[in-house]
Amino acid sequence: MARVFTVGTPTRPISIARTLAVHAERDPDHPALSCGDVTLSRGELTARVNRRARALAAQGVIEGDFVAIALPNGTAFMEIAFACWALGATPAPVSHRLPTPELAAILELMKPRLVVGGEAARQTGATVVSEDEIYDPGLSADPLPERIARHVKAIPSGGSTGRPKVIVDHAPGVLDPDVPSLGMQYGDAVVIPGPLYHAAPFGFGYLAMAAGCHLVVTPRFDAEETLQLIERHRGAWLYVVPTMMHRIWALGKEVRGRYDLSSLEIVCHIAAACPVWLKENWIDWLGADTIWEGYSGTESIAATLIGGREWLTHKGSVGRLAPTTQIRFVGEDGQDVAPGEVGEIYFLPPGGKGSTYHYLGAEPRAHGEWESYGDLGYMDADGYLYLVDRRTDLIISGGANIYPAEIEAVIDAYPGVLASVVIGLPHEDLGQSVHAIVEVQADRPPLDQTALTAFLRERLVTYKLPRSVEMTTERLRDDAGKTRRSALRDARIARA
Repeated sequence: MARVFTVGTPTRPISIARTLAVHAERDPDHPALSCGDVTLSRGELTARVNRRARALAAQGVIEGDFVAIALPNGTAFMEIAFACWALGATPAPVSHRLPTPELAAILELMKPRLVVGGEAARQTGATVVSEDEIYDPGLSADPLPERIARHVKAIPSGGSTGRPKVIVDHAPGVLDPDVPSLGMQYGDAVVIPGPLYHAAPFGFGYLAMAAGCHLVVTPRFDAEETLQLIERHRGAWLYVVPTMMHRIWALGKEVRGRYDLSSLEIVCHIAAACPVWLKENWIDWLGADTIWEGYSGTESIAATLIGGREWLTHKGSVGRLAPTTQIRFVGEDGQDVAPGEVGEIYFLPPGGKGSTYHYLGAEPRAHGEWESYGDLGYMDADGYLYLVDRRTDLIISGGANIYPAEIEAVIDAYPGVLASVVIGLPHEDLGQSVHAIVEVQADRPPLDQTALTAFLRERLVTYKLPRSVEMTTERLRDDAGKTRRSALRDARIARA
Protein backbone atom coordinates (compact mmCIF):
# COMPACT_ATOMS: atom_id res chain seq x y z
CA MET A 1 0.00 0.00 0.00
CA ALA A 2 1.35 3.42 -0.98
CA ARG A 3 2.42 5.75 1.78
CA VAL A 4 0.56 9.00 2.38
CA PHE A 5 2.36 12.28 2.92
CA THR A 6 0.50 13.53 6.00
CA VAL A 7 1.34 15.58 9.08
CA GLY A 8 1.19 13.57 12.29
CA THR A 9 -0.71 14.73 15.37
CA PRO A 10 1.56 14.63 18.44
CA THR A 11 0.16 13.08 21.60
CA ARG A 12 3.29 13.14 23.78
CA PRO A 13 5.47 16.07 22.69
CA ILE A 14 8.83 16.39 24.37
CA SER A 15 11.95 18.48 23.74
CA ILE A 16 13.38 17.74 20.31
CA ALA A 17 16.71 16.97 21.96
CA ARG A 18 15.09 14.33 24.20
CA THR A 19 13.72 12.41 21.20
CA LEU A 20 17.23 11.19 20.42
CA ALA A 21 17.55 9.59 23.83
CA VAL A 22 14.17 7.87 23.45
CA HIS A 23 15.29 6.19 20.24
CA ALA A 24 18.77 5.43 21.60
CA GLU A 25 17.23 3.59 24.54
CA ARG A 26 15.26 1.41 22.14
CA ASP A 27 18.12 0.53 19.80
CA PRO A 28 21.44 2.28 20.54
CA ASP A 29 23.26 0.67 17.58
CA HIS A 30 20.82 1.66 14.85
CA PRO A 31 22.33 4.28 12.48
CA ALA A 32 21.04 7.77 13.20
CA LEU A 33 23.07 10.21 11.11
CA SER A 34 25.40 9.85 8.12
CA CYS A 35 27.42 12.28 6.03
CA GLY A 36 30.22 11.26 3.71
CA ASP A 37 32.21 8.46 5.35
CA VAL A 38 30.88 9.17 8.86
CA THR A 39 27.92 7.32 10.37
CA LEU A 40 26.83 7.80 13.98
CA SER A 41 24.64 5.33 15.79
CA ARG A 42 21.77 6.53 17.95
CA GLY A 43 23.81 5.96 21.08
CA GLU A 44 26.87 7.75 19.72
CA LEU A 45 24.84 10.68 18.48
CA THR A 46 22.99 11.14 21.77
CA ALA A 47 26.25 11.14 23.71
CA ARG A 48 27.86 13.64 21.33
CA VAL A 49 24.86 15.97 21.51
CA ASN A 50 24.94 15.97 25.33
CA ARG A 51 28.67 16.73 25.36
CA ARG A 52 28.23 19.52 22.83
CA ALA A 53 25.39 20.99 24.89
CA ARG A 54 27.63 21.17 27.93
CA ALA A 55 30.39 22.74 25.82
CA LEU A 56 27.92 25.35 24.52
CA ALA A 57 26.81 26.07 28.06
CA ALA A 58 30.45 26.59 29.05
CA GLN A 59 30.60 29.24 26.28
CA GLY A 60 27.68 31.05 27.93
CA VAL A 61 24.75 29.75 25.90
CA ILE A 62 21.53 29.72 27.95
CA GLU A 63 17.85 29.12 27.41
CA GLY A 64 16.35 31.63 24.95
CA ASP A 65 19.61 32.39 23.11
CA PHE A 66 20.19 32.23 19.39
CA VAL A 67 23.18 30.18 18.21
CA ALA A 68 24.23 30.73 14.60
CA ILE A 69 25.53 27.61 12.83
CA ALA A 70 27.69 28.71 9.89
CA LEU A 71 29.08 25.31 8.88
CA PRO A 72 29.12 23.17 5.74
CA ASN A 73 27.00 20.02 5.73
CA GLY A 74 28.28 17.41 8.13
CA THR A 75 27.27 15.46 11.21
CA ALA A 76 28.46 18.35 13.40
CA PHE A 77 25.78 20.63 11.95
CA MET A 78 22.91 18.52 13.28
CA GLU A 79 24.74 17.63 16.51
CA ILE A 80 25.04 21.33 17.33
CA ALA A 81 21.40 22.02 16.44
CA PHE A 82 20.22 19.31 18.83
CA ALA A 83 22.66 20.57 21.47
CA CYS A 84 21.02 23.99 21.19
CA TRP A 85 17.58 22.48 21.77
CA ALA A 86 18.95 20.56 24.76
CA LEU A 87 19.72 23.95 26.37
CA GLY A 88 16.43 25.55 25.34
CA ALA A 89 18.30 27.70 22.80
CA THR A 90 17.34 28.31 19.17
CA PRO A 91 19.60 27.07 16.36
CA ALA A 92 20.00 29.52 13.47
CA PRO A 93 21.46 27.88 10.36
CA VAL A 94 23.46 30.36 8.26
CA SER A 95 25.21 29.77 4.94
CA HIS A 96 28.95 29.43 5.47
CA ARG A 97 29.38 30.65 1.89
CA LEU A 98 28.04 34.16 2.51
CA PRO A 99 30.42 37.04 1.88
CA THR A 100 31.59 38.68 5.09
CA PRO A 101 29.50 41.89 4.78
CA GLU A 102 26.27 39.94 4.26
CA LEU A 103 27.03 37.52 7.08
CA ALA A 104 27.89 40.43 9.36
CA ALA A 105 24.57 42.12 8.53
CA ILE A 106 22.63 38.96 9.42
CA LEU A 107 24.50 38.49 12.70
CA GLU A 108 23.88 42.13 13.59
CA LEU A 109 20.13 41.51 13.24
CA MET A 110 20.16 38.18 15.05
CA LYS A 111 22.59 39.04 17.84
CA PRO A 112 23.39 35.39 18.59
CA ARG A 113 25.08 34.45 21.83
CA LEU A 114 27.57 32.42 19.79
CA VAL A 115 28.49 31.64 16.20
CA VAL A 116 29.80 28.19 15.33
CA GLY A 117 31.76 28.58 12.12
CA GLY A 118 35.05 29.08 10.35
CA GLU A 119 37.27 31.92 9.24
CA ALA A 120 34.54 33.75 7.29
CA ALA A 121 32.49 34.05 10.46
CA ARG A 122 35.49 35.26 12.47
CA GLN A 123 35.99 38.11 10.02
CA THR A 124 32.63 39.56 11.06
CA GLY A 125 33.91 40.34 14.55
CA ALA A 126 31.30 38.11 16.21
CA THR A 127 32.04 35.65 19.02
CA VAL A 128 32.98 32.55 17.04
CA VAL A 129 34.03 29.02 17.95
CA SER A 130 34.86 26.15 15.64
CA GLU A 131 32.95 22.88 15.67
CA ASP A 132 35.97 21.22 17.32
CA GLU A 133 36.10 23.80 20.11
CA ILE A 134 32.66 22.79 21.29
CA TYR A 135 33.28 19.08 21.52
CA ASP A 136 35.09 17.70 24.53
CA PRO A 137 35.07 13.89 24.94
CA GLY A 138 35.86 14.41 28.61
CA LEU A 139 32.51 16.06 29.28
CA SER A 140 29.60 14.03 30.61
CA ALA A 141 27.33 12.32 28.09
CA ASP A 142 24.51 12.04 30.63
CA PRO A 143 21.12 13.62 29.83
CA LEU A 144 20.63 17.27 30.71
CA PRO A 145 17.57 18.69 32.47
CA GLU A 146 14.84 19.02 29.87
CA ARG A 147 14.36 22.52 28.48
CA ILE A 148 12.11 23.70 25.67
CA ALA A 149 13.27 26.24 23.09
CA ARG A 150 10.68 28.97 22.66
CA HIS A 151 11.49 29.15 18.94
CA VAL A 152 12.39 25.96 17.10
CA LYS A 153 14.59 27.77 14.54
CA ALA A 154 15.63 31.12 13.09
CA ILE A 155 16.44 31.20 9.38
CA PRO A 156 18.09 34.14 7.55
CA SER A 157 16.65 35.13 4.20
CA GLY A 158 16.52 37.90 1.67
CA GLY A 159 20.24 38.46 1.20
CA SER A 160 19.85 38.40 -2.59
CA THR A 161 17.75 41.59 -2.40
CA GLY A 162 20.39 43.45 -0.43
CA ARG A 163 18.15 43.56 2.65
CA PRO A 164 18.78 40.49 4.79
CA LYS A 165 16.25 39.46 7.40
CA VAL A 166 15.85 36.67 9.93
CA ILE A 167 12.66 34.59 10.11
CA VAL A 168 12.01 33.46 13.68
CA ASP A 169 9.70 30.45 13.89
CA HIS A 170 6.99 30.66 16.56
CA ALA A 171 6.72 26.87 16.92
CA PRO A 172 8.36 25.64 20.15
CA GLY A 173 11.16 23.07 20.09
CA VAL A 174 9.02 19.99 20.79
CA LEU A 175 8.12 16.86 18.81
CA ASP A 176 6.57 13.47 19.52
CA PRO A 177 9.12 10.66 18.97
CA ASP A 178 6.31 8.20 18.26
CA VAL A 179 4.41 10.22 15.67
CA PRO A 180 6.36 10.46 12.40
CA SER A 181 5.20 12.96 9.79
CA LEU A 182 5.32 13.53 6.06
CA GLY A 183 5.29 9.87 5.10
CA MET A 184 8.36 9.01 7.16
CA GLN A 185 8.28 5.82 9.22
CA TYR A 186 10.33 4.70 12.21
CA GLY A 187 13.68 3.29 11.09
CA ASP A 188 13.54 4.72 7.56
CA ALA A 189 16.65 5.92 5.82
CA VAL A 190 15.86 9.53 4.82
CA VAL A 191 18.15 10.96 2.14
CA ILE A 192 18.48 14.76 2.06
CA PRO A 193 21.19 15.99 -0.33
CA GLY A 194 20.42 19.70 0.15
CA PRO A 195 22.33 22.32 2.18
CA LEU A 196 21.31 22.26 5.84
CA TYR A 197 21.43 26.04 6.10
CA HIS A 198 18.21 26.14 4.06
CA ALA A 199 14.90 25.81 5.89
CA ALA A 200 13.50 22.73 4.13
CA PRO A 201 16.55 20.40 4.33
CA PHE A 202 17.13 21.46 7.94
CA GLY A 203 13.48 21.08 8.92
CA PHE A 204 12.98 17.73 7.20
CA GLY A 205 16.29 16.58 8.66
CA TYR A 206 15.46 17.16 12.30
CA LEU A 207 11.92 15.79 11.80
CA ALA A 208 13.47 12.58 10.47
CA MET A 209 15.92 12.23 13.35
CA ALA A 210 13.26 12.99 15.96
CA ALA A 211 11.09 10.25 14.45
CA GLY A 212 13.80 7.60 14.77
CA CYS A 213 14.88 7.67 11.13
CA HIS A 214 18.40 7.42 9.77
CA LEU A 215 19.20 10.81 8.26
CA VAL A 216 21.64 10.69 5.32
CA VAL A 217 23.01 14.06 4.22
CA THR A 218 25.73 14.89 1.70
CA PRO A 219 28.67 17.32 1.84
CA ARG A 220 27.28 18.75 -1.40
CA PHE A 221 24.75 17.65 -3.97
CA ASP A 222 25.94 15.25 -6.65
CA ALA A 223 23.31 13.70 -8.91
CA GLU A 224 24.78 10.22 -9.27
CA GLU A 225 25.97 10.07 -5.67
CA THR A 226 22.39 10.68 -4.55
CA LEU A 227 21.29 7.55 -6.39
CA GLN A 228 24.23 5.64 -4.89
CA LEU A 229 23.19 6.68 -1.38
CA ILE A 230 19.60 5.59 -1.92
CA GLU A 231 20.81 2.16 -3.02
CA ARG A 232 23.46 1.86 -0.28
CA HIS A 233 21.21 2.84 2.62
CA ARG A 234 17.95 1.48 1.15
CA GLY A 235 16.55 5.00 1.28
CA ALA A 236 12.79 5.14 1.72
CA TRP A 237 12.33 8.95 1.71
CA LEU A 238 14.10 11.45 -0.54
CA TYR A 239 14.08 15.25 -0.55
CA VAL A 240 14.87 17.06 -3.81
CA VAL A 241 14.25 20.40 -5.49
CA PRO A 242 13.52 20.79 -9.22
CA THR A 243 17.15 21.69 -9.95
CA MET A 244 18.26 18.39 -8.41
CA MET A 245 15.53 16.54 -10.30
CA HIS A 246 16.77 18.05 -13.54
CA ARG A 247 20.40 17.11 -12.88
CA ILE A 248 19.44 13.54 -11.94
CA TRP A 249 17.29 13.22 -15.05
CA ALA A 250 20.14 14.62 -17.18
CA LEU A 251 22.32 11.65 -16.13
CA GLY A 252 20.45 9.66 -18.73
CA LYS A 253 18.55 6.38 -18.59
CA GLU A 254 21.68 4.21 -18.63
CA VAL A 255 23.22 5.84 -15.53
CA ARG A 256 19.92 6.03 -13.63
CA GLY A 257 19.31 2.37 -14.40
CA ARG A 258 22.52 1.28 -12.66
CA TYR A 259 21.02 1.85 -9.21
CA ASP A 260 18.38 -0.06 -7.29
CA LEU A 261 15.84 2.52 -6.11
CA SER A 262 13.12 0.01 -5.25
CA SER A 263 13.27 1.03 -1.57
CA LEU A 264 11.95 4.54 -2.34
CA GLU A 265 8.47 5.13 -0.95
CA ILE A 266 8.36 8.94 -0.94
CA VAL A 267 10.08 11.53 -3.13
CA CYS A 268 9.27 15.00 -1.82
CA HIS A 269 10.06 18.03 -3.93
CA ILE A 270 9.60 21.59 -2.77
CA ALA A 271 11.15 25.10 -2.96
CA ALA A 272 10.14 25.97 -6.54
CA ALA A 273 7.52 25.10 -9.11
CA CYS A 274 8.60 22.02 -11.03
CA PRO A 275 8.37 22.10 -14.85
CA VAL A 276 5.53 19.88 -16.03
CA TRP A 277 7.71 17.92 -18.46
CA LEU A 278 10.23 17.11 -15.72
CA LYS A 279 7.63 15.98 -13.22
CA GLU A 280 5.93 13.81 -15.83
CA ASN A 281 9.25 12.05 -16.46
CA TRP A 282 9.80 11.42 -12.76
CA ILE A 283 6.30 10.03 -12.37
CA ASP A 284 6.86 7.71 -15.34
CA TRP A 285 10.18 6.63 -13.81
CA LEU A 286 9.32 6.12 -10.13
CA GLY A 287 5.52 5.98 -10.10
CA ALA A 288 2.79 8.49 -9.36
CA ASP A 289 2.26 7.27 -5.77
CA THR A 290 5.91 7.99 -4.92
CA ILE A 291 6.08 11.65 -6.03
CA TRP A 292 4.78 14.35 -3.67
CA GLU A 293 5.03 18.11 -3.99
CA GLY A 294 4.74 20.73 -1.27
CA TYR A 295 4.48 24.50 -1.37
CA SER A 296 5.14 26.64 1.66
CA GLY A 297 7.65 29.12 3.02
CA THR A 298 9.88 29.55 6.03
CA GLU A 299 7.22 31.84 7.52
CA SER A 300 4.75 28.89 7.60
CA ILE A 301 1.73 31.11 6.92
CA ALA A 302 0.30 28.50 4.54
CA ALA A 303 1.10 25.22 2.84
CA THR A 304 -0.25 23.07 0.05
CA LEU A 305 0.37 19.45 -0.84
CA ILE A 306 -0.30 17.26 -3.85
CA GLY A 307 0.50 13.63 -4.64
CA GLY A 308 1.60 12.49 -8.06
CA ARG A 309 -1.63 10.67 -8.90
CA GLU A 310 -3.71 13.72 -8.02
CA TRP A 311 -1.26 15.98 -9.91
CA LEU A 312 -1.83 14.05 -13.13
CA THR A 313 -5.40 15.36 -13.15
CA HIS A 314 -4.25 18.93 -12.32
CA LYS A 315 -0.88 19.20 -14.05
CA GLY A 316 1.21 22.14 -12.89
CA SER A 317 -0.67 22.61 -9.63
CA VAL A 318 1.04 22.67 -6.23
CA GLY A 319 -2.12 21.36 -4.56
CA ARG A 320 -4.88 22.64 -2.32
CA LEU A 321 -4.75 24.53 0.95
CA ALA A 322 -5.84 23.18 4.30
CA PRO A 323 -9.44 24.34 4.90
CA THR A 324 -8.35 26.37 7.94
CA THR A 325 -6.19 28.72 5.80
CA GLN A 326 -7.76 31.46 3.68
CA ILE A 327 -6.39 32.71 0.35
CA ARG A 328 -6.90 35.67 -1.99
CA PHE A 329 -5.28 36.97 -5.19
CA VAL A 330 -4.49 40.68 -5.41
CA GLY A 331 -3.71 42.72 -8.53
CA GLU A 332 -1.30 45.63 -8.93
CA ASP A 333 -4.14 48.03 -8.09
CA GLY A 334 -4.54 46.43 -4.66
CA GLN A 335 -7.90 44.89 -5.57
CA ASP A 336 -8.80 41.22 -5.80
CA VAL A 337 -8.49 39.86 -9.33
CA ALA A 338 -11.25 37.90 -11.02
CA PRO A 339 -11.41 34.14 -10.28
CA GLY A 340 -8.82 32.26 -12.33
CA GLU A 341 -6.73 35.35 -13.10
CA VAL A 342 -3.11 35.80 -12.00
CA GLY A 343 -2.51 37.90 -8.90
CA GLU A 344 -0.17 38.08 -5.94
CA ILE A 345 -1.10 35.32 -3.51
CA TYR A 346 -2.04 36.37 0.03
CA PHE A 347 -2.86 34.08 2.93
CA LEU A 348 -4.55 34.36 6.31
CA PRO A 349 -3.41 31.54 8.62
CA PRO A 350 -5.77 30.11 11.27
CA GLY A 351 -4.08 32.05 14.09
CA GLY A 352 -4.12 35.31 12.17
CA LYS A 353 -1.36 37.64 11.03
CA GLY A 354 1.93 37.16 12.87
CA SER A 355 0.89 33.90 14.52
CA THR A 356 3.52 31.66 12.91
CA TYR A 357 6.66 33.83 12.81
CA HIS A 358 8.19 37.25 13.17
CA TYR A 359 10.96 38.98 11.26
CA LEU A 360 14.13 40.54 12.53
CA GLY A 361 15.12 43.37 10.18
CA ALA A 362 11.99 43.51 8.02
CA GLU A 363 8.25 43.95 7.98
CA PRO A 364 5.87 41.39 6.49
CA ARG A 365 4.56 41.92 2.99
CA ALA A 366 0.96 42.42 4.02
CA HIS A 367 -2.39 43.58 2.69
CA GLY A 368 -4.28 44.40 5.85
CA GLU A 369 -4.29 41.20 7.89
CA TRP A 370 -3.26 39.09 4.89
CA GLU A 371 0.38 38.11 4.25
CA SER A 372 2.27 37.05 1.12
CA TYR A 373 5.33 34.98 0.27
CA GLY A 374 5.71 37.24 -2.78
CA ASP A 375 4.48 34.67 -5.30
CA LEU A 376 2.15 35.19 -8.23
CA GLY A 377 -0.44 32.59 -9.12
CA TYR A 378 -4.06 31.64 -9.62
CA MET A 379 -6.60 29.04 -8.51
CA ASP A 380 -8.70 26.83 -10.73
CA ALA A 381 -12.38 26.06 -10.27
CA ASP A 382 -11.54 22.95 -8.22
CA GLY A 383 -9.51 24.92 -5.65
CA TYR A 384 -6.06 23.88 -6.91
CA LEU A 385 -3.30 26.48 -6.66
CA TYR A 386 -0.94 27.20 -9.57
CA LEU A 387 2.25 29.25 -9.19
CA VAL A 388 3.34 31.54 -11.99
CA ASP A 389 6.48 33.25 -10.65
CA ARG A 390 7.93 35.46 -7.97
CA ARG A 391 6.54 38.99 -7.97
CA THR A 392 10.06 40.44 -7.93
CA ASP A 393 11.13 38.28 -10.90
CA LEU A 394 8.38 39.50 -13.23
CA ILE A 395 9.65 40.99 -16.52
CA ILE A 396 7.53 43.66 -18.21
CA SER A 397 8.51 43.96 -21.86
CA GLY A 398 6.55 46.13 -24.25
CA GLY A 399 3.73 46.24 -21.71
CA ALA A 400 3.44 42.43 -21.51
CA ASN A 401 3.97 40.47 -18.30
CA ILE A 402 6.57 37.75 -18.79
CA TYR A 403 7.24 35.11 -16.14
CA PRO A 404 10.85 33.84 -16.14
CA ALA A 405 9.92 30.46 -14.64
CA GLU A 406 7.84 29.61 -17.71
CA ILE A 407 10.75 30.30 -20.07
CA GLU A 408 13.27 28.54 -17.83
CA ALA A 409 11.13 25.40 -17.82
CA VAL A 410 11.26 25.28 -21.62
CA ILE A 411 15.00 26.00 -21.84
CA ASP A 412 15.78 23.35 -19.22
CA ALA A 413 13.99 20.75 -21.36
CA TYR A 414 16.54 21.20 -24.16
CA PRO A 415 19.17 18.41 -24.23
CA GLY A 416 22.50 19.45 -22.73
CA VAL A 417 21.11 22.25 -20.54
CA LEU A 418 21.91 21.86 -16.84
CA ALA A 419 20.06 24.96 -15.63
CA SER A 420 18.89 28.34 -16.81
CA VAL A 421 18.07 31.73 -15.35
CA VAL A 422 16.00 34.29 -17.24
CA ILE A 423 16.28 37.96 -16.33
CA GLY A 424 15.04 41.27 -17.66
CA LEU A 425 17.67 43.73 -18.91
CA PRO A 426 16.99 47.44 -19.56
CA HIS A 427 15.76 48.15 -23.08
CA GLU A 428 15.29 51.64 -24.53
CA ASP A 429 12.15 50.75 -26.46
CA LEU A 430 10.56 47.82 -24.60
CA GLY A 431 11.47 48.78 -21.05
CA GLN A 432 12.99 45.34 -20.47
CA SER A 433 14.27 42.65 -22.80
CA VAL A 434 14.35 38.94 -22.00
CA HIS A 435 17.89 37.60 -21.48
CA ALA A 436 18.60 33.91 -20.87
CA ILE A 437 21.69 32.60 -19.09
CA VAL A 438 22.16 28.90 -19.84
CA GLU A 439 24.40 26.57 -17.85
CA VAL A 440 26.11 23.81 -19.84
CA GLN A 441 28.74 21.20 -19.06
CA ALA A 442 32.35 22.25 -19.65
CA ASP A 443 33.36 18.87 -21.10
CA ARG A 444 30.57 18.73 -23.70
CA PRO A 445 30.46 20.29 -27.19
CA PRO A 446 28.93 23.80 -27.26
CA LEU A 447 25.17 23.96 -27.63
CA ASP A 448 23.87 24.91 -31.05
CA GLN A 449 22.19 28.25 -30.33
CA THR A 450 20.32 28.19 -33.63
CA ALA A 451 18.82 24.81 -32.74
CA LEU A 452 18.01 26.03 -29.24
CA THR A 453 16.23 29.09 -30.65
CA ALA A 454 14.21 26.89 -33.00
CA PHE A 455 13.31 24.65 -30.05
CA LEU A 456 12.08 27.67 -28.07
CA ARG A 457 10.12 29.09 -31.02
CA GLU A 458 8.09 25.89 -31.19
CA ARG A 459 7.13 26.20 -27.52
CA LEU A 460 6.93 29.90 -26.64
CA VAL A 461 4.90 32.78 -28.01
CA THR A 462 7.09 35.33 -29.82
CA TYR A 463 7.13 38.04 -27.15
CA LYS A 464 8.43 35.55 -24.56
CA LEU A 465 11.41 34.45 -26.63
CA PRO A 466 14.79 35.53 -25.21
CA ARG A 467 16.24 38.41 -27.21
CA SER A 468 19.72 37.36 -26.06
CA VAL A 469 21.20 34.07 -24.87
CA GLU A 470 24.43 33.57 -22.93
CA MET A 471 26.18 30.25 -22.29
CA THR A 472 28.15 29.60 -19.11
CA THR A 473 29.77 26.69 -17.29
CA GLU A 474 29.41 28.40 -13.91
CA ARG A 475 26.75 27.02 -11.58
CA LEU A 476 23.64 29.18 -11.76
CA ARG A 477 21.75 27.58 -8.89
CA ASP A 478 22.89 26.22 -5.56
CA ASP A 479 22.07 22.80 -4.15
CA ALA A 480 18.70 24.10 -2.94
CA GLY A 481 17.81 25.37 -6.41
CA LYS A 482 18.25 28.99 -5.36
CA THR A 483 19.79 31.65 -7.57
CA ARG A 484 20.97 35.21 -7.03
CA ARG A 485 18.85 36.59 -9.85
CA SER A 486 19.36 40.25 -8.91
CA ALA A 487 23.16 39.77 -8.74
CA LEU A 488 23.18 38.11 -12.17
CA ARG A 489 21.13 40.98 -13.54
CA ASP A 490 23.32 43.66 -11.96
CA ALA A 491 26.52 42.05 -13.28
CA ARG A 492 25.21 42.06 -16.85
CA ILE A 493 23.99 45.62 -16.62
CA ALA A 494 27.38 46.72 -15.30
CA ARG A 495 29.17 44.80 -18.04
CA ALA A 496 27.01 46.44 -20.71
